[in-house]
Amino acid sequence: MNYAYALLESEASLAARAVGLDASIGIFHVDQPNRDSLACDLMEPVRPQVDAYLLDWITTQPLKREWFFEQPNGNARLMSCLTERLSETAPTWGLAVAPVAEWVAQALWNSTGKSASNEATMPTRLTQRHRREGRGNKFHVRTNLVPRHKKICEVCGSEGVKNRYCKSCAVEVARESMARVALIGHSRPKSQRVKNRISKKISDHAVANTWWDRKSLPSWLTEECYVQRIQPFAQR
Repeated sequence: MNYAYALLESEASLAARAVGLDASIGIFHVDQPNRDSLACDLMEPVRPQVDAYLLDWITTQPLKREWFFEQPNGNARLMSCLTERLSETAPTWGLAVAPVAEWVAQALWNSTGKSASNEATMPTRLTQRHRREGRGNKFHVRTNLVPRHKKICEVCGSEGVKNRYCKSCAVEVARESMARVALIGHSRPKSQRVKNRISKKISDHAVANTWWDRKSLPSWLTEECYVQRIQPFAQR
């Protein structure tokens, strides 16, 4: 989460400078060396979008072990494969923080008293709001800016899946699900009619076993033949 916030802070710093503000002079955040305090102010309204993106990711998609590196002191560091994926969301956070930066710049300009007669004098280089309104288009702030993350298989971690599992893992998961369903069906209380039907099938099977004669088997059907020629096909 700290890395995602770092991306947002970087985009907020760029947005502040693009609208002519000094990103190192904060309003709510105290000025500190080597920190853009104003960027910390601008990123606050966008934090919920970053949180929603990360929470949706970790609750719906499994995380890979190779994405992290554990140091001897117990701290976990992100590997390059994960940082590259998170870095792809930087343009999204830039779009989200752009209207916030322009609004703050306009509010600071209005507070100087020099814009009493014309409040809409600040340029909107980031959102192009003035240009759109000049063309007769109503400006809307986009709220659905959360990017989509790539889906991975919950079993093997392969990327590019459409559902929860890849094709190979979906077969095994379906087999295990059917086995659990069968256990549930056997554990449910059975009516007397069902018990009678099961008892009849067991009785018929027992009678069939009494009819079976080992001597009636062909000579080629030996235990060795079964293990080598029949059993491998049955296990597929």
